[in-house]
Amino acid sequence: MNIAQYLDSTYLKTPAQSGISNEETLQKDKDLAQEAIDNSILAVMIRPDYVSEIKKYIREKNSDVIVGTVIGFHEGTYSVDEKLAEASKAIQHGADELDFVINYNAYLNGDLELVKEEFVKCTQLCIENHKVAKWIIEIAALTDEQIADLTKKISNWAEENFSENDLPNIFVKSSTGFYETTGGKPNGATFEGVKIMLDNAGKLPVKAAGGVRTPEDAEKMINMGVKRIGTSSALGLIKNQSSSEGY
Repeated sequence: MNIAQYLDSTYLKTPAQSGISNEETLQKDKDLAQEAIDNSILAVMIRPDYVSEIKKYIREKNSDVIVGTVIGFHEGTYSVDEKLAEASKAIQHGADELDFVINYNAYLNGDLELVKEEFVKCTQLCIENHKVAKWIIEIAALTDEQIADLTKKISNWAEENFSENDLPNIFVKSSTGFYETTGGKPNGATFEGVKIMLDNAGKLPVKAAGGVRTPEDAEKMINMGVKRIGTSSALGLIKNQSSSEGY
């Protein structure tokens, strides 16, 4: 199985989180991009501030590696207007794919109108600009029933508001990798959580992010029906090496 063509190779720590400079962070992103180019990895997923430089770097290498970024990351509590503004800027800078953190706190509080509004408006922005939109529901913050319900709602909203041809470009994604759990509970994709998503996503593709640490796990996710895998250990997965990385 060609695992590389399913991978979003990810580096999402800010300079403050990693204790390094902006320049060092940019170099990490360039190294990530070069690794993707050299190993035919489908995409790199980076913070918005670095999209323009990494897009330029990849173009100069005459590569078709996809550049993705995150919006409303990682809490998801940005307002709709803030998410739209951040997404518009990322698109202007050359992002091919945008992974939005859905406002799962609003969902948990019962404010479905807000969640639907941000989904429709932000997805519309992506579709109009021929970009892929992925919606992170943060499964570690949800019960199994809530995972099923929110996934199904996203699927229904997508079918109600977008054409059949648009649906392959609207993903439901499991996790940010930054959610803090207690009691040793996984904060990323689990086979159980992803199966619930797959069972309720309808015609939408599913992305498993975080927690996929071995080639065997990656192949199992793909065989289950996952279309993309977000990982900070992409090279290890395709080189048949296990990883202890958190994402």
